[in-house]
Amino acid sequence: MARSESKQDAFRRLAGKRTNAVLDKLQVLGHCANRHLYEFSEEDVKKIFRAIETEVKVTKAKFQNSDRSEFNL
Repeated sequence: MARSESKQDAFRRLAGKRTNAVLDKLQVLGHCANRHLYEFSEEDVKKIFRAIETEVKVTKAKFQNSDRSEFNL
């Protein structure tokens, strides 16, 4: 992060690049849907998207719980 770059600017710069990288990888994954080139089962597809959806939920929770305080008894 450059000295003159604010935390918000750094977030926007990095989050934008990283989001585009994820979207690009999803588009590349979509190429595997070509049944002329690949063979796969519905269970294979379910496993792929279950893993992706789980990671999306975990990542989303990190943003939603970023202000969470530590638990104490």
